[in-house]
Amino acid sequence: MNRLITLRGVCVGICILLLTFSAHSTKLSTMHTWSYPYPTHKVILSDSLTINYIDEGEGSHTLLFIHGLGSNLKAWQKNIDKLRDRYRCIALDLPNYGQSSTGQFSFSMSFFAETIHLFIQKLKLQEVVLVGHSMGGQSAMHFALQYPSSLSHLVLLAPAGFETFTPQQIHWFEQVYTATFVQSTTENQIIKNFQLNFYDMPEDAQFMISDRLELRADRDAYDQYCSMIPKCVLGMLKAPVFDQLKEINVPSLVFFGEEDRLIPNPLLNAKLTTTDVAQKGTAQLPNAELVMVPKAGHFVQWEGANAVHAAIHSFLEKY
Repeated sequence: MNRLITLRGVCVGICILLLTFSAHSTKLSTMHTWSYPYPTHKVILSDSLTINYIDEGEGSHTLLFIHGLGSNLKAWQKNIDKLRDRYRCIALDLPNYGQSSTGQFSFSMSFFAETIHLFIQKLKLQEVVLVGHSMGGQSAMHFALQYPSSLSHLVLLAPAGFETFTPQQIHWFEQVYTATFVQSTTENQIIKNFQLNFYDMPEDAQFMISDRLELRADRDAYDQYCSMIPKCVLGMLKAPVFDQLKEINVPSLVFFGEEDRLIPNPLLNAKLTTTDVAQKGTAQLPNAELVMVPKAGHFVQWEGANAVHAAIHSFLEKY
């Protein structure tokens, strides 16, 4: 039993990094009652897709923030609080996340990249600095490969996609990480999974746990969420990007927390270290810098916010 609990904790935590459904339900899910740190806006990208976003600040650069698996735009609150003084900061809820619309989407990396592209076109954004965390980082790299002319800079925070997996490992994920598996996660394990994302989870990040538990109490919304998450995981695993990184020529800034407990996968790639993965991936990018942030875990933009902000300022002034 202890082995099963440990496996569930590691798997769910890992997949948060790699790290609600039914077409336009008329019933509002829990996420539609969540409070957001700034006024939200809506933009219709297609008949079946409306994106929720925040738009704060102004400046010579537009930063577009893409959240990770199981997250939402609120994951960038701490960063936008500071960066909006110098830049235009836009953060969105990806489809089926937060207050964006739900639907039967593919949840592939190409789908997320296309969604970002449509969003940029609708808002008529120019020279975008794309900022992606975890799954959002892998989505951002696919965007850079598919739509390079829409991008001026790339900022990756603990990105999925640097770590590689064998076909056997991918098959393992397919067999283990199912909707039923996610659905069976206990309240206590949900709390532990969030803590795995941090070196030392701070008080100002506790809302992430509260929001997830509130979502879990909404049966319909949580069923949709649990069905979606494994599809997002497989979307990442089945669209490896490592061998294509050399084709991304825009200036790139990469962050990893030195205490990231989710990258590399502690079950499948236990012989690697976070630094191994970070250095190997960054080396593939032709024009990239790597910043390892001490005393920070997978949510490096939160625990290492000051270091991240300073490095972004320096990076954008340099290029």
